[in-house]
Amino acid sequence: MKLISYLNKRLKKLGLFDVWLIKWAALFFGLFLAKLIPQILDISIWWYVGLCVLFSIKPIYVFYVKKS
Repeated sequence: MKLISYLNKRLKKLGLFDVWLIKWAALFFGLFLAKLIPQILDISIWWYVGLCVLFSIKPIYVFYVKKS
């Protein structure tokens, strides 16, 4: 648990611009993977939609529902 609390302290130092840069870096990493492994693009769109929903459940819960 010490690692998690250490990382949480470090994350609190990030500003909005830093989060924006991380978002764009992740996007370009995804494009890099798609260029490197073109078979990724042949996967059904519903897998992407499902994974998007799955990965967005916790952030949405924390943002809108969780108290304090």
